[in-house]
Amino acid sequence: MSGKRPERLSNVDTAWLRMEDPTNLMMVTGVLVFDQPLSFERLRATIEQRLLSFDRFRQRVITTAGVARWHDDPHFTLRAHLHRIALPAPRDQAALQDLVSTLMSTPLDLTKSPWQFHLIEEYGAGCVLLARLHHCMADGIALVRVLLSLTDESAEPPAPSSTIETAGNDRSPYTSPIGAANATVRAAEKLIDQGIEALLEPSRLAEAAQLGASSALALSRLLLMSPDPHTAFKGALGVSKRAAWSAPIALEDVKAIGRAVGATVNDILLAAVTGALRRYLLARGETVDGLNLRAAVPVNLRSPNEPATLGNRFGLIFLALPVGADDPLDRLFDLKQRMEALKGSPEALVAYGVLSAMGLMTNQLQDVAVSLFGAKATAVMTNVPGPRETIYLAGAPIREIMFWVPQSGRLGLGVSILSYAGQVRLGVATDIGLVPDPEAIVGAFHDEFELLGRLIPRANK
Repeated sequence: MSGKRPERLSNVDTAWLRMEDPTNLMMVTGVLVFDQPLSFERLRATIEQRLLSFDRFRQRVITTAGVARWHDDPHFTLRAHLHRIALPAPRDQAALQDLVSTLMSTPLDLTKSPWQFHLIEEYGAGCVLLARLHHCMADGIALVRVLLSLTDESAEPPAPSSTIETAGNDRSPYTSPIGAANATVRAAEKLIDQGIEALLEPSRLAEAAQLGASSALALSRLLLMSPDPHTAFKGALGVSKRAAWSAPIALEDVKAIGRAVGATVNDILLAAVTGALRRYLLARGETVDGLNLRAAVPVNLRSPNEPATLGNRFGLIFLALPVGADDPLDRLFDLKQRMEALKGSPEALVAYGVLSAMGLMTNQLQDVAVSLFGAKATAVMTNVPGPRETIYLAGAPIREIMFWVPQSGRLGLGVSILSYAGQVRLGVATDIGLVPDPEAIVGAFHDEFELLGRLIPRANK
């Protein structure tokens, strides 16, 4: 054990810790799929040599007088965090989705370091490694980096080396535009001493943070945004969640469609997701004419040159999805225009500042703020680029990577997009009481992507 002095959680990490609720666990879940069995002993050694070299994975959170800090766990044992289980018959994707759903609905033990790995054996001829990590430790980008720190470029790796630093999140260096976000956070923190009413008055927050007119407008837009309409995707949450994921789509096929119409990979995939949500609602007998549903989209605020760290370093933008548009091309071009309008907005930086401010609120005030922002969206949607080439873990090539982020703000729908080794997959996580069949959304996504492929010539492929 390092015997380090207890380290206070950053304000943003504290906010995510406090958002934990039995019906909405703040847990990032990742899945690595292999075509061959993994050596449990080699996996254990890899985790011991690499993951446990980071102090954070031997620490637990202790909250005293309302302040949460990372403490070394004097009783730490890897046996409490690395588990070996067999996949029930018939050991196919449906059985795997059932098991992932069960674990996604099961809270982590917060009296220990808040992470677990599960080696799921007998998945066909191979196996699956499922990672669960509390959001107070890291966001989706950081989780991917954690998983990648365990991997190698070949089956026979060089000596293990760490790629992630565990320095305190608030002490990590910032470069522009991250410096602007840090200034926003510091100013927002100071306002908490003046009371919650300061956050509800955009002019005061803008003045104190010295954000300028554009950021004041972005904050006003966030606070004054109307609630999202009620659909099958919104409602009271239960404990049980359901996970599903798509078959792979060739990344080059997505790029080819995008080149033909001057759209990005993200534009094409979000258009297919929007069409899938439309199809699902229509199948449930709901009216979609003129319907727009907002997605809370995390935006990575780490500088490309910034040392990789754990913790949460992202803001949010609220993207209106044109679910009511009947024509797939209209949806695509509308989404493209809306995305371009948001790219120059400081909304993500402002949202990061608000998240940090929430970490200083009392639990009751944070609940009010979470509900306020949760009402403004229907889903959380993420898009994380993974490695371009096949990578290896414990000597075995990884065939698939998928992950799901928690639906913060009491939302019941999460959509994750991840690219890896030339392929793209879609993951969907839902509250069973609202959407018991996320597989239907996944199937509709494939239908929408194929439709876009037929409608848009791909001469530039």
